[in-house]
Amino acid sequence: MGYYIHVEPDVRIYTEDINPRGKRTILFIHGWPANHNLFEYQFNELPGHGFRCIGVDLRGFGKSDKPWKKYSLNRMADDIYCVIRSLQLENITLVGHSVGGAVALRYMSRHCGYQVSKLALLGAAAPSVVQRPDFPHGLPIEEVNRLIEGTYQDRPKMLEEFGASFFHQKISRPFAEWFLNMGLEAAGWATAKVAKAFRDETLFSDLCEIHVPTLILHGIHDQVCLYPLATALHKGILRSKLVPFEHSGHGLMWEEKEKLNKELIKFIN
Repeated sequence: MGYYIHVEPDVRIYTEDINPRGKRTILFIHGWPANHNLFEYQFNELPGHGFRCIGVDLRGFGKSDKPWKKYSLNRMADDIYCVIRSLQLENITLVGHSVGGAVALRYMSRHCGYQVSKLALLGAAAPSVVQRPDFPHGLPIEEVNRLIEGTYQDRPKMLEEFGASFFHQKISRPFAEWFLNMGLEAAGWATAKVAKAFRDETLFSDLCEIHVPTLILHGIHDQVCLYPLATALHKGILRSKLVPFEHSGHGLMWEEKEKLNKELIKFIN
């Protein structure tokens, strides 16, 4: 079941609601540059265990509206708040992958974790994707700049090359095309502006505002959000648990889907 939820008078966010009568609710926030379909291999299994799974397309991506402006972490966190309020969700597990993890963290600090009882971060783009003077563990800023420049110059090529670095395990050509097409559903300007957001914004101060049990799942071969980001999150978030994924890059929701699904089920139950 799909919904369009107004988060601003002229902006609607698309939300896919799978198994609405499930006993417990999981809200999924996808990463850059995909959409809620990135979690297909969780949606295939978790509803069968009695979970209600809700996938959100961030503004500018998937089936959501694609405004020209407002792609900060604050604005995207506010969109999640509107979705949770509109659907009257309670006692949910919030799951964020990549920049979706950054949005989830900002939601928790900005909205005091409203109606969230547990948090799961998958390859999260936090606390800083890029290297900084006091944080040498991220990517060189030039790598993110190349993604932004590639978005404006030849977005299909950029997305194809990005997809090649996304996964550690070998993927089939049809799978690569599926992943590419998800990225192409986004607006080019949204793709670039969200990349600028995760390049320029940090979440160090947000970590101490997380007061719910937190599960951190991260591929040790991740070339997009390097594994040291996960250790920094684990150090900064009280009551957090870090589980390394030894055979995954950034695409752990597919590369080790069985392990990821089991870890989520165990964590939520």
